[in-house]
Amino acid sequence: MDTRKAFRVGFALFWLAALGLLVLDTAHSTSVRVEPPPIAFGSGQAASGGHCSGR
Repeated sequence: MDTRKAFRVGFALFWLAALGLLVLDTAHSTSVRVEPPPIAFGSGQAASGGHCSGR
């Protein structure tokens, strides 16, 4: 097998597996978790998600 063809097949299989796992994870989630923004540049909101934020 040509090395370019092997690379393309491996590349495609990797992304198919990654997307398949993402679809399975999304399908089995029951609700959406609302999380605070880790960094809030210029939005006027203080980041409150860190362990040292005191909130």
